[in-house]
Amino acid sequence: MSQQIKAPDISYLWLWQLGRIQQAQGKPEKAIYSYLEAVNLIGSLSQDIASVGREFQFSFQNSIEPVYRELVSLLLETTPPGQVVSQNNLSQAINVIESLKVAELDNFFRADCVDIVSRKIDEIDPSAAVIYPIILKDHLHVIVSKPNQPLVHHQINVSQTEVEATIKQLSEALVIRSRRDFYEPGQKLYNWVIRPIAEEINPEQIKTLVFVPDGSFRNIPMATLYDGEKYLIETYSIAITPGLQLLSDKSIKQLDLKVLAGGLTEERYGFSPLIYVADEIATIQSETASTVLLNEDFTNQLIRQKLEFTNYPIVHFATHGQFSSQLDETFILAWDSRINILELDSLLTEKTLTGRTPIELLILSACQTASGDNRATLGLAGMAVKAGARSTVGTLWSVNDQASSELMSQFYRFLNQKQFNKSEALREAQLKLLNTSFFRHPFYWSSYILVGNWL
Repeated sequence: MSQQIKAPDISYLWLWQLGRIQQAQGKPEKAIYSYLEAVNLIGSLSQDIASVGREFQFSFQNSIEPVYRELVSLLLETTPPGQVVSQNNLSQAINVIESLKVAELDNFFRADCVDIVSRKIDEIDPSAAVIYPIILKDHLHVIVSKPNQPLVHHQINVSQTEVEATIKQLSEALVIRSRRDFYEPGQKLYNWVIRPIAEEINPEQIKTLVFVPDGSFRNIPMATLYDGEKYLIETYSIAITPGLQLLSDKSIKQLDLKVLAGGLTEERYGFSPLIYVADEIATIQSETASTVLLNEDFTNQLIRQKLEFTNYPIVHFATHGQFSSQLDETFILAWDSRINILELDSLLTEKTLTGRTPIELLILSACQTASGDNRATLGLAGMAVKAGARSTVGTLWSVNDQASSELMSQFYRFLNQKQFNKSEALREAQLKLLNTSFFRHPFYWSSYILVGNWL
């Protein structure tokens, strides 16, 4: 009846239940088929998600996400003992995880607004490997996709509870500058995620690791995973993407670095002054052809005017802001108001309506993820996707603004050299700070993450 009346919000539920029954009966292939049908129906639901009501949107974690995760579990964990998971199942698992990322963003925006393009790493970067760490109830799975190679899969016997506790321990330790408690959880995570795939990501062939982070992996900088001697960033450039389906493949090396730079140095609306923002902006001016909107000039109207009449490949905002799992609480601070994510989308995409090219790089250098919100990086990923920028550099916590100024100075210098792509330039800038005595603690350099196109 639900199919006859075209009610996918009902149909997916009974297909999900049917899949669970078939799994309990020991019929994994039939269960996978039912789960896939349920996921396809959820995909059709997301196209009309704005009209299905807030109850549906807020029940995502309980009513939608488990369908995807249980399907991934079926694909990865029902292979008979002693046999490897088939390439078909691995490929399907990746597709389901990528579809989950799209569904999360659609749910975040309460609308079907994420453009999907099917891509493989071979088409984007021959020297990159894409790593999918997938947290399931009793195991951590790691799938690696390399150009023109079969998918590689490892299963690590560690529970979701332990993985999430270790990630939380690392996240909390990284922001305490007076202590060095981050080494132990960083090494644990390295041993789980990186060490089993070390042969597959030989740095002589693989230069960039692109993570599609699952669950609480989104809350930590993967650069700080530690092998006992050095951080992961000391071997590889690192980027984050919600999924290859959401990427473009243009390189910033092809462009002149013309920047619209805006920021606040003075206290506004209870937010503290950022005194080193002036130095950060001055550095951008010295390294690039730039237009600057500082303090009282950094307003919604002036930003719109500048973007409307001039094409800027890079937009750099050095100001307070917050990424949250709630759309209404994801914003950046201008002189005259908060600019939420939808307003920012309106500002930054107006230029494409007048025939100009999309922004290549959006930099948000003093924003942070919402405290206590373990899904806050949805806001960062959402900002990256919705703003129409091919890449976004953001911070996971509120960083020291002197360190921010220094890191951004180095970042633009390396970008200007044209031999570095975005992820390589960020890596070189982070290594500069890491190799100074004052900024060696990862609190200062690891908060910066690159989301989206790394080229």
